[in-house]
This record gives sequence, C-alpha cells and structure tokens, in this order.
Amino acid sequence: MNIFYGTGVAMVTPFQADGQVDYEGLRNLIEHLIDGGVQYLVSLGTTGESATLNAAERKQVWAFTAEVVKKRVNLVAGIGGNNTHEVVEQIKEFNVTGYDAILSSSPHYNKPTQEGIYQHYKAIAQAAPLPVILYNVPSRTGSTIAAETTVRLARDFKNIIGIKEASGNFDLFNQLMRDKPEEFLVISGDDPVTLPMMAMGAVGVISVIGNALPKPLSAMIGLLLNNDYKAAQKINASLVEFTRLMFVEGNPAGAKNALKHLGVCGETLRLPLVPVSSKTADAIKLETARLS
Repeated sequence: MNIFYGTGVAMVTPFQADGQVDYEGLRNLIEHLIDGGVQYLVSLGTTGESATLNAAERKQVWAFTAEVVKKRVNLVAGIGGNNTHEVVEQIKEFNVTGYDAILSSSPHYNKPTQEGIYQHYKAIAQAAPLPVILYNVPSRTGSTIAAETTVRLARDFKNIIGIKEASGNFDLFNQLMRDKPEEFLVISGDDPVTLPMMAMGAVGVISVIGNALPKPLSAMIGLLLNNDYKAAQKINASLVEFTRLMFVEGNPAGAKNALKHLGVCGETLRLPLVPVSSKTADAIKLETARLS
C-alpha cells in the first residue's frame, strides 16, 4: 500500500458563518492541497470536526470530496467512534466510490482494555470493504493502543494495513517498528515529531499543518523519504513556530485561522470549538505570510 507513503492531510471542514458546511470553501481547500503536492487526503477525521456533523452531512461531505478530487490523489475516510456496533454499521453503509481506505480512531471515553481495543478493530476489519488504518491518539481518546495490540491486529487481519501513530511515545514507536510485519505502515499523526518518526521508519505523515502549508511540508516529507535528512531538517526548523501556533489553542482552530489568512476558506468552527484569540491570530498571520 505504498499509495500512503508521503504526505497526507487531515482536512478541516469549512463552515459558513451560520455553521452550515461551506462546500465552495471545501472545493478551494481540496484544490489548494492538490496544487501543494500532497499524496492523499483524509476526509472527516478529528481535524474535520466529524464529531459535530450528523450522518447526512458526513455522507454529503464524503461524496462531494470524492467528486471534486476525481482520483487525482488518494482518499481516506475517517470513520470511528466509541460504539463499535454503530461504527460497523457506518462502515457497511459507506459509499466507497473514490475512496482507498478507512481511518478509524481507537474508541474514546470508554477506556477499553487492550482486548477490548482488539475486538473493536476485529469487528471493523471484518466489516470493512476497504483497507483499514488504525489511529492511536491517546491525548483525545483517553487510552493507548499498545504496540503489542497493533502488531497482533496487523498479523491477524491483512486488511489492517497501517497505523496513524500520534501517541508521542518513542518507546512505543521502537517496539512497534521492531515487531510489526514488514509491509505494515507506520504513519506519523503528530506534526512536531514527524521527522524523528520517519528517521525510525515511518513512511510519512497525516498532517494538520499541511492544510495551510502543503508545499513546504510535502517538500520535507519527500526529502525524508529520500534520506536527505540535512535538507529536511532546514525545512523542519522553519516550520517549528508555525506548527506550535497551529496547536496552541487547539486543533483545527489554528489551521482554520491560517487558511483564512491565505484566502482559502473561513475560520468558523462548530461549538464547543471556537476561533483562536486575536493574539494568536496575529502571530499566525505573520508566520503564514513568512512561509507561504
């Protein structure tokens, strides 16, 4: 599945001022990212505020995204949750047209055991019509997919092809890289540590900062895939402050503010998320102008 090597972007979902999905803004974003050289897009992951979209809206966003992309890049749909039965039903009903994989986050809030996490993903793997990418993000879910559980899933289900790893736990990374099947993909899910993760064997990133700055990010990832760490380090250093600003008041508020400054789409979010403060917005504007 080398179509998932390189730069992936977890897209924001643009909203109009009244909170409705801004489809023209979404079209602008898709073109901005494809022009920026990314390899694939993730529609309605956490960054896409999927938790605040209803079922009808999700279906419409997925269909619209596939229609605009027209197979110019690969597409991944974010389908996850903490009710295994409901997630499985969503996956069974999902229209796969134009999509290449499903990204599914570990169950949030419930804090399942490792066996519970395994059984959750077993049910997903058995129902999924597309390859599945696991998503380990304990800062949001309240639990961690242990390296042993990931390896077990990778060995037991051939359609579980990789993991978006955003734990920030380098001990876990080391175990995972040592024990995983050779073909199983480890993808950085955390922009600040993408470079060291790729040095350890990760094949790319599913990025937040790439929403605003796909070109420099794609350039850096390309250099890393070609083992040119010295040149990649220069780009990484130039992105450090921008990356910090993207997360200082939460995701995707920072990314949406940068996209507003770039004229791609507005910065409206759905409650309980709110836009960044004026102080952070001013800093993002300066960094965005410097880098774009």
